[in-house]
Amino acid sequence: MRLGLLGGFELEVGHQPRVVAVPFRVQRLVAFLALRDRPLHRAYVSGRLWMDASQEQAFGSLRATLWTARRLPCPLIEASSTHIALGSGVRVDAHELAACARHVLQHARPVVRDDVDQLALAGDLLPDWFEDWVVEEAERLHQLRLLALETAADDLLAERRFSEAAMAALAALRGEPLRESACLRLVRACLGMGNVAEARERFRTFRARLLSELDLEPSPSIQQLLAGYISPLSQGSTPGSSPRAAITSRSR
Repeated sequence: MRLGLLGGFELEVGHQPRVVAVPFRVQRLVAFLALRDRPLHRAYVSGRLWMDASQEQAFGSLRATLWTARRLPCPLIEASSTHIALGSGVRVDAHELAACARHVLQHARPVVRDDVDQLALAGDLLPDWFEDWVVEEAERLHQLRLLALETAADDLLAERRFSEAAMAALAALRGEPLRESACLRLVRACLGMGNVAEARERFRTFRARLLSELDLEPSPSIQQLLAGYISPLSQGSTPGSSPRAAITSRSR
């Protein structure tokens, strides 16, 4: 069984995967258990998922949801008299994304193309769910993913794998369009590939958005990086020395 939480809830089962329809109240319980990733006391789960109900009503809602889950054609939930947990045979895409991000951040192994693809193509966690316990975890995973993308871009720039570095940096910038650290890495990758016009256009698009939304200018670091290739991009810009040498330097 594979549980998808990135981009929306989806459950696939079988060696030739087929999507299983899951009632929404079971989806809530399964997602809550998946995001905690450990056995939880029944009272805690019922209290969090049915906060507006009395304790007796919350326990009743949990029992009814567990009964509905047992009628599905796959064992999604493991339950005892006191605790419940996600079934041990369920793989969760959010767990796999977090594990990939941690490997990159810890430099556990060299960054490979699959790492970049997994980080770059991942969707947001349950984007159409707005309960506090979802929003909090979605933000944590979002920031973890962005940090991993920028770290991957740094490693790839150092190895002169500029096209892959550009993919990682662009994904981070799409995740947060006003993230200057991601724009800096993207500009470095474009210059490394010799795409000066694209580097300039990426910078100008970023600068225009930053001015429009926050009334701020980019920091001098990007402008200095580009200064050796084109005319000064804003008042006060000064040409940087040896811009080519800066392309693969790691950001602070």
